[in-house]
Amino acid sequence: MRPGAWARQWIVVGLAVLLLAVGARAQGLPPSFADVVERVAPAVVNISTTRRVQERLPRPQFPPGSPFEEFFRDFFDGDGAEPAPRVFSLGSGFIIDPRGYVVTNNHVIEGAEEITVILHDESRYRATVVGRDPKTDLAVLKLEGEGPFPYVEWADSDRVRIGDWMIAIGNPFGLGTSVTAGIVSARGRDIRAGPYDDFFQVDAAINRGNSGGPSFTLEGRVFGVNTAIFSPSGTNIGIGFAIPSNLARRVVESLIEKGRVIRAWIGVRIQRVTPEIAESLGLDAARGALVAAVVPEGPAARAGIRQGDVILAFGDRPIRQMRELPRVVAESAVGVPVTVTLWRRGETLKLEITPAELPSDEELARLSAPTPAPRTDARARLPGLGLEVASLDAALRQRFELPDDAEGVVVVAVAADSPAAHAGLAPGDRVLEVDSEEVRTPPELVARLEAAREAGRRNALLLVERRGEPRYVSLRLPAD
Repeated sequence: MRPGAWARQWIVVGLAVLLLAVGARAQGLPPSFADVVERVAPAVVNISTTRRVQERLPRPQFPPGSPFEEFFRDFFDGDGAEPAPRVFSLGSGFIIDPRGYVVTNNHVIEGAEEITVILHDESRYRATVVGRDPKTDLAVLKLEGEGPFPYVEWADSDRVRIGDWMIAIGNPFGLGTSVTAGIVSARGRDIRAGPYDDFFQVDAAINRGNSGGPSFTLEGRVFGVNTAIFSPSGTNIGIGFAIPSNLARRVVESLIEKGRVIRAWIGVRIQRVTPEIAESLGLDAARGALVAAVVPEGPAARAGIRQGDVILAFGDRPIRQMRELPRVVAESAVGVPVTVTLWRRGETLKLEITPAELPSDEELARLSAPTPAPRTDARARLPGLGLEVASLDAALRQRFELPDDAEGVVVVAVAADSPAAHAGLAPGDRVLEVDSEEVRTPPELVARLEAAREAGRRNALLLVERRGEPRYVSLRLPAD
C-alpha cells in the first residue's frame, strides 16, 4: 500500500473514533449539571411553617408572696396556663406558574398557621393554601406578592425510564438550596402511603427537608415530587420516593381550578387475587382485582358487577395487580362510560360502567350494607377441614361481638394446623358464599363444599366477613 493510502486510512479511523466518543458523550452523563441547575434552581423554594401545639401545661403553684409568683404570672397566660408553644418546620417546593403557584407535600404544610416561602435569591413571601390532597400528599400554595415569578415545567413521567439520570433540588435539614444527582432506580413502587401509590424510586440523596421538592430530568423538567425516604436512621441511604408528575399534575390542576380533587369512583371493595384464589376461580394466573363487595346502588351495582367478579381490565388498561385499579379508576373521567373486562364463573365478559364522583369519607360511611340472610338454627362439624360452623343466635352474637341483626353461618372453631387454619379462617368469621353461591345455613355450607370436592376441585372459594369487612379465602379441600 502506498504511503498516502496509509495516511488516509489513519485519518478515517481517527475520525470514526472521534465521532464515537462524541456520540457516547451525547448519550451519557453530561460533563456538568451546572447549566440545568442554573436554569431551574430559581423556581425551587424553601418552605417554613409555624403552628401551635395544642397541649398546654398548667402554671405551677407557689405559696402567697413567693418571689416566683409574679415572674410566672407574666410568663403564663391570664387563664393560668402556659402559652401553647409554637413549632417550626421546614420543607421544599417549586413554582409551576409565573403567578406564584407553588407545589409541595401536604405533610409539609398540614396544620400550619403561617407559611413563609423563601426563594433562591433569599426573598421571602407569605403564602396561602389553595388546596391540599392528603390521599396523594400534595398541596398547592399561592405566593402573596407581585409576579411574575420564576417557574418550571412538568415532564411526561410516562417517558422516564429506569436508569435515567435525574437531579433533585431541595432544602435538606434547613440548609437551603441543595442539589443532588442520581438515577431512577425503579418505578411503580407501593410504599403503603395512600390508595394511589405509584412512586418513582431514586437514589439521589434525599433527606428531611427535601419533602415537596422536585426531581428533574436532564432537560430541566419536573418528573417527580420528592415525598419520602426509606431509611432505618432517618437519613439518606439512597432510597427515595417521588410522586410521578403525570399524577401530580392532574391533582395540582384540580386544586387550582376547583380547590379540591375530583376523582372517579365505581363503588367496589377489592382484594388481591392470590395463586390459590386464582386456582379456585379457574383463572389462568393471579391477576386482576377481586371484587369482595359491591356498594348498593353504586356505579358497579348498576352496571351488573357482582361479588366474586375479577376485574381484568378497565377501559384499555389491563389490571395486573389489585392496587392498580383504584388509581386507574380515579384517573378516569366522571360520567364517561368505560368498558370493564371481568372474569366470572370461568368466563370472560365485558360490561359498560359509568364512574361517578368519589363521595366524601362521611358519605361512604353512611352507605348501607347488604341485607343479612335469615337465620336457620343448625351446627356442623367438618373434621377433614378442621372447621366447625353454626347458625348465629343471640349467644353467638354476644360471644363474637357481632351486631344484633347479624345472621347466617358463623365459624365457631378452627383446628390448629388444619386446612381451615391455613386458609386464615378464625372463630367469629361469617361465611357468606361458597364458590359464588350464597349459603344461609350450615347444611348448605357442607353441601357446597361436598359438591366442589366431588367435582374434583382442589380448592373452594369462600366469601367471609370479619369485623364488617368482606374478603375471599381459598380453602383446600381434602382428597378422596
